[in-house]
Amino acid sequence: MLSDFFRINLPYGMRKNASGEWFFFNREYVPLGWNIKRLSSSGNGIDPYSELPIYTKYKKLRDATLLKLAWDAEHGVQRNENGEIEKVFFYNDATNPQNDPKYWGQYFEKIKLLSKCDVKRVFA
Repeated sequence: MLSDFFRINLPYGMRKNASGEWFFFNREYVPLGWNIKRLSSSGNGIDPYSELPIYTKYKKLRDATLLKLAWDAEHGVQRNENGEIEKVFFYNDATNPQNDPKYWGQYFEKIKLLSKCDVKRVFA
């Protein structure tokens, strides 16, 4: 449920579209800052965001970086049929910094890493 600042405005993960562009989603799989679920899904079905201009193309965002962002290199990513990473989860229920403060440091290291990603293309 979209009930607090953390769940609405801080990234839970990121998802790539077929063109290699990314968007970040909150704990309810809604694009960051959105506080309604009208256009969202469980994050596992048909892409409800394909028509919306919320994607960004980043320079040099490689698998090594994506794996550093994931809460676990094996279970914190989802890959497509070609083995390409298409979704990254920054934490899970056990490593949720809101539930256990000892994970804030790890979470903010991921945010710092993301802050260094240069934008190649922005969709407005």
